[in-house]
Amino acid sequence: MKKPELLVTPIELANMEKLIEAGADAFIVGEQRYGLRLAGEFSRDDIKQAIQIAHKAGKKVYVAMNAIFHNEKVDELADYLSFLNEVSVDAVVFGDPAVLMTAREVAPDMKLHWNTETTATNWYTCNYWGRKGAKRAVLARELSMDAIIETKENAEVEIEVQVHGMTCMFQSKRTLLGNYFEYQGKALEIENRRQNKNMFLVDDERDNKYPIFEDENGTHIMSPNDICIIDELEEMMEAGIDSFKIDGILKSSEYIVEVTKKYRQAIDLCAEDNEKYNEIKDDLLEEIEEIQPINRRLDTGFFFKETVY
Repeated sequence: MKKPELLVTPIELANMEKLIEAGADAFIVGEQRYGLRLAGEFSRDDIKQAIQIAHKAGKKVYVAMNAIFHNEKVDELADYLSFLNEVSVDAVVFGDPAVLMTAREVAPDMKLHWNTETTATNWYTCNYWGRKGAKRAVLARELSMDAIIETKENAEVEIEVQVHGMTCMFQSKRTLLGNYFEYQGKALEIENRRQNKNMFLVDDERDNKYPIFEDENGTHIMSPNDICIIDELEEMMEAGIDSFKIDGILKSSEYIVEVTKKYRQAIDLCAEDNEKYNEIKDDLLEEIEEIQPINRRLDTGFFFKETVY
């Protein structure tokens, strides 16, 4: 059985060697000026060092350029892509076609991963962007397991699936969401808004707390629970999914390392000793549950939700 790439989001350079030891195969890094919802901020010098660390260990580094670029930033893309090409980044993750067009001009051999967060929902669309130059499609988090398998069966590009971590429910370019709700006197309120750290949108009716933060790209509201399907990897591995992603946004370095170790164990066992994997997969899930942050329950996201037409 083919082993998928284990893709992880490091918080800082110091975190990378520990993640390599934990079993990560590839990393997504970048800076918020060009990338959305990164676990950590990596300057150009940090990216250069990250690539050196990863390549020395035989691992890969992808740089996020998946923000939406308005006119004032478009002229910066050529310089940034040229830099990434010079330091031998393994791929660039993009959503805005401006990145694709610019890459054709300044880095025509650059490997591109198409990720628009929500619109990669079928194999036809993935293949369309493949014909435009993308080598990989990052599937939307709202897909069921059946839809993921069908997409992989018909895809002409690599397929990446998020298997762990929180997902984005809402993004706005505005940075006044907290003020709006408070002014309207809604039931929803912002906790710790003034600290701009560890903020939550509280929904007492559903007993949910939605992490919320604001950065250069606006306001982001995240899911109340974390995806975790460490005990449900078999079907996707049999289908040949190319990459499993652990998203470590708003988590500690220690947490990301421990989760990476457990997914490394699960992937290796599923590929090499399927019977053993089925014996311990529930234990691995329980071990992750034990290190979950307060207010972050685990669930299976949309993987097993029924599709309604």
